[in-house]
Amino acid sequence: MKIIVPMAGMGKRMRPHTLTVPKPLIPIAGKPIVQRLVEDIAKVCGEQVDEVAFIIGRFGAEVEKSLVKIAESVGAKGTIHYQDEPLGTAHAILCAQSALSGPVVVAFADTLFKADFILDSSAEGTIWVQRVDDPKPFGVVKLNEEGQITDFVEKPETFVSDLAIIGIYYFKNGDYLKNELQYLLDNDIKDKGEFQLTNALENMKNKGTTFVPGRVTEWLDCGNKDATVYTNQRYLEYLQERGENLVAESAKVTNSVLIPPVYIGEGAIITDSVVGPHVSLGSQSNVRGSVLSNSIVQQSASVFHANVTNSMIGNHATVAGTPDDLSLGDYNTLRV
Repeated sequence: MKIIVPMAGMGKRMRPHTLTVPKPLIPIAGKPIVQRLVEDIAKVCGEQVDEVAFIIGRFGAEVEKSLVKIAESVGAKGTIHYQDEPLGTAHAILCAQSALSGPVVVAFADTLFKADFILDSSAEGTIWVQRVDDPKPFGVVKLNEEGQITDFVEKPETFVSDLAIIGIYYFKNGDYLKNELQYLLDNDIKDKGEFQLTNALENMKNKGTTFVPGRVTEWLDCGNKDATVYTNQRYLEYLQERGENLVAESAKVTNSVLIPPVYIGEGAIITDSVVGPHVSLGSQSNVRGSVLSNSIVQQSASVFHANVTNSMIGNHATVAGTPDDLSLGDYNTLRV
């Protein structure tokens, strides 16, 4: 089994946090989004993952090393592939064509999920979906009476289905997928100016491929600051339910209260403060005289005499005496 992870963009909607790192490397409950995604997919695959292929922009050697380590953490080889132009989802996946063989899972790296099933590897293709209240912003699928996918509809203006495609797909035959993606490029078949995976899926379906839905318990988006803070909240709750220890032994907590669920990283210092619930505090961070809730604070950040909630604070950033609801990038300082 191979996992293909397109993550080419830096993520404009997550600025200023993505000015220095790509969005999938922003931490959720102490681990990068993409690491959480890869680990969760590996759990539901039901078999060994041999390779994780990351499709990225030119993010630099340190980012690439981090991604390879993420693959190695699930016992797989990590490979790096580049998409230098944003030409669509089909083009992005094809950038990792050397990994497109045998059974593959394609997972776009701006989403997380909760699921309680093991992938049926005997299926020709599985498209993971989640029922949503308003399907208009999403691509959706229609099903027949046998529960098979009959149609793919992108951002329907009128109601056709409430089963939204969450961006995770299984293909039993990666070579077949590769050929269908290449067909789109060779024949310049675009939708809204880009080569789209849904066009390849439609062609495969028309040739007789049977796609079935894979339904997740919960779908968590990491598209902007507020969505990412909420995803961090829900993920901390999952980890607490699983009984994971989320407070590092090396953290120093003095005259302070931790309200779970919270993640406290290695070497963090918390003094005269209330931290939690739903806080992820990165390693080597320092919180003093503050109340901190429902927030993500990254590595080596400082929060002094502040009341902060619903916020993201970047690596090496400093917040002092500010009101709540912040989005502060790496190495910035905000004092009031």
